[in-house]
Amino acid sequence: MLNIKAKMVSLILVVSAVLSFTASGAYAATAEDLNNDANQALQTLYKTSPVAMDLSESAKAVLVFPNIVKAGLIFGGGYGEGVLLKGSKVVDYYNSVTASWGFQAGAQSYGYAVFLMTDKAVKYLEDTNGWEIGVGPTLVVVTEGVAKNMSSSTLKDDAYAFIFDQQGLMLSVSIEGTKITRIKR
Repeated sequence: MLNIKAKMVSLILVVSAVLSFTASGAYAATAEDLNNDANQALQTLYKTSPVAMDLSESAKAVLVFPNIVKAGLIFGGGYGEGVLLKGSKVVDYYNSVTASWGFQAGAQSYGYAVFLMTDKAVKYLEDTNGWEIGVGPTLVVVTEGVAKNMSSSTLKDDAYAFIFDQQGLMLSVSIEGTKITRIKR
C-alpha cells in the first residue's frame, strides 16, 4: 500500500511541476509569440548545426518546438507547443506531449525541430490525428556523430530531428512516448 501511495505522490509532484512550468510562461501565449519563438529557435539551431541548415533547404516542411518543459520523478511528463513551417510560412500549430515511466528524476527544458523530408511524412502529419514518435514515417534523431556522416546523398529517411538548447538536469532510464497533435491557434 505504501508503494502505491509513493507512486501517487510522485505522479502528483510531476503533474504539478509541469503545470507550474507551463503556467509560468514556458509555452508561447499567442500565435505571434509562438511564431517568433520558433523562428528564433531555428536561427539558433542553424548557427550551431550547419547540417540542420542544409536539411532545411531540401525539407518539405519543418516542425519546430522552441520550448518543451519536462519533469519527472518515477512518472514523468513534458509539454510544448510548436509550428509547422513550409518554407518560411507558418501553416499550422502543434503540441508535443511526452509521458514516461521508470527511473527518472529532475526537470529540463529543450527545443526540437523535425525536418520532414518527404511529401509522405508531411501528409502523414497532416492527415492523421497526430504523430506518435516511433510510429509512422521513419524518424532519425540527429546527434553530432550522425551529423558528421550526413550528406545529401545519404539522406534516405522521412524525417530528421534535432534537439537543441537543453537546460536543467534530468536523470532518466525510462520508457517514454511522445505524441504530436494539431492544435488551434
